[in-house]
Amino acid sequence: MPIQTIQAVGAFLIGGVFVVAGIEHFVKFRAMSDYLASRGFPAPALMLATGSAVEIVAGLMLALGFALPFAAGALAAFTLATNVMLLRFWASEEPERQVLRNAFLINIAVIGGLLLAGTV
Repeated sequence: MPIQTIQAVGAFLIGGVFVVAGIEHFVKFRAMSDYLASRGFPAPALMLATGSAVEIVAGLMLALGFALPFAAGALAAFTLATNVMLLRFWASEEPERQVLRNAFLINIAVIGGLLLAGTV
């Protein structure tokens, strides 16, 4: 299989994950917004709507191969910011610390994949 095909499939898959997540956030908007509020986030509804829109738009762009560096960069920045704000494993106790640390590290790997996808 040609490398361009593999890269296109990879970008489609990773972009698709963000599209699905963004849509799910809108479907569960109230619960997600309440969760952000419980964690002390300012303007949780605005943050959720903005972040979810970024996931959907940039995810579609990545999945469809449009403006790959921009789309991948936007998703990488979103993922990094979300990671630092929500998966604060360093401020948790075991066993939650282990779960959050694993999710944090998985998201770091996703950022790595996004950086690769943006250089295609």
